[in-house]
Order: sequence, then structure tokens, then C-alpha cells
Amino acid sequence: MPAESVKRTIMIALGVCIVCSVLVSTAAVSLKGIQEENRRLDRIKNILMAGDLLDGNRDLNQIYEEKIQPLLVELASGRVLQQKDFESGLNIRDFDIQTVAADREHGRVIPAERDAAGIRRMPKYMVVYPVMKSGNVDKIILPVYGKGLWSTLYGFIALGSDLRTVQGFTIYEHGETPGLGGEVDNPRWKNIWKGKKAFDEQGNLKIRVIKGNVDTKKSEAVYEIDGLSGATWTTIGVDNLVRFWLGDEGYAHFLKRLKEEIHG
Repeated sequence: MPAESVKRTIMIALGVCIVCSVLVSTAAVSLKGIQEENRRLDRIKNILMAGDLLDGNRDLNQIYEEKIQPLLVELASGRVLQQKDFESGLNIRDFDIQTVAADREHGRVIPAERDAAGIRRMPKYMVVYPVMKSGNVDKIILPVYGKGLWSTLYGFIALGSDLRTVQGFTIYEHGETPGLGGEVDNPRWKNIWKGKKAFDEQGNLKIRVIKGNVDTKKSEAVYEIDGLSGATWTTIGVDNLVRFWLGDEGYAHFLKRLKEEIHG
């Protein structure tokens, strides 16, 4: 092949590569806003699912605005921050758990002996989602996350106004094995969380996701959720992450303060 033909072929190939790169980059930039909005809507949908607030074909944003008043909470103290107290880089609308956890100022390392959820780092602050009814807190929806077998699972757990009774549970992001650990997505399994007690009357954390099926004849059954069949490590992971986030490292201080506000 003549040298001129080889040169022309290379130039054409380079030209095609450059044009394709520009097109891909342009598409990525132009679609970024749409992708971020879709992620936000998916998160809102799962918040509403956990709180049993989905209403037919009604607009998700409309339901969210009507029912929920999100709050930014300092986990170590349980204090609810007012907007004037938000530190630089923190806001409720765009709060991203992974980004905040990784931030040197707004995240922290969890000592290994207290890291039941296996996440290593966590935010110092979390956004929580009270469901309001007649000016009072009817439910509180709490983000939770932790390690399963293959992935980090992200979800929400909703507690009723007694701050003991589970009103809903959902996992919205994971990479567990389809048909096994992936059954965390199964509506039937998520539905069995409803009505379970997370705490006893003295406020002790009691909820457990067990291996196998719950023996409904036992007094402890009200605190127990069936494990996922054939997915022991995912079951353990869900149990760990729920207990971690409802415990002292997570929302315990906030729930204590909220209980005092609601019940005196």
C-alpha cells in the first residue's frame, strides 16, 4: 500500500475518533442534568414507598412537598440544624451520602469495633424525612446503608409516631445476587417489615433479621424479620445495617430527642 494511502487512512481514523469523542462528551454533559434529576426522583419515590405515601399516578414531587419536611441532623448530638447553621457544602436538596461520608470535614472514620455496617466512613450529618400530619410528626423516614455480600445496600426505614413500630422498609440500590440476596427488592419481603417493633417499651433496640423464618409463637417474633432464603450474608448485612443506624452510631440520639418532643 502506498505511503500516502496509509497516511490518509490514519488521518481518517483519527478524525472519526475525534468526532466520536466530541459527540460522546457532548451527550454526557447534556444528559448529566437529566440523570441527576432521575436519581433525585428515584430517591423521592423510595422515601415515599418506605412511608407508604405513594398515591396512584400523583406527581412524586407534589406528594413529597405536601407530606414531608426534611431535616438535617447532627448524628453525634441528635440536634436538628437550622439552615443558618448549615456548614459550607451541606444542603438538604443535594445531600449525597457517599460524597458527605468521604469529605474530610463532614465525614468521619468509624472505629472497626463499632462498624457493624461495614462502611468504614459515615457522614457526621444525615437528612431525615418526617412525615407531617396536622402539624405533628406522623412517621419518620430514616436513610440506612451498609455492606451486603457483594455490594453496599442503600435504603430507608420508616418508624411510626411511637418511634418503635416499623411502618415501611425499602432498599433502592444494591448489587446483590439476583434471586438470592437480590430479593431485598421483593415487595413481599419488604412488606413483612410493616408492624414489626424496632425497640421495646424501655427503648432497647430489639429488631433482628434472622436466618430462616420467624416462629410466630415466640414472644420475640414481633421484633424479628424472616431472613432471605439462600442469602445468609445479605441477610446478615441487612440486620447489621439496620441495627447500626438505629443504634448509638446512627440515629439513637436524634430519636431520643424526637421522642421527648413528641411524648414529653
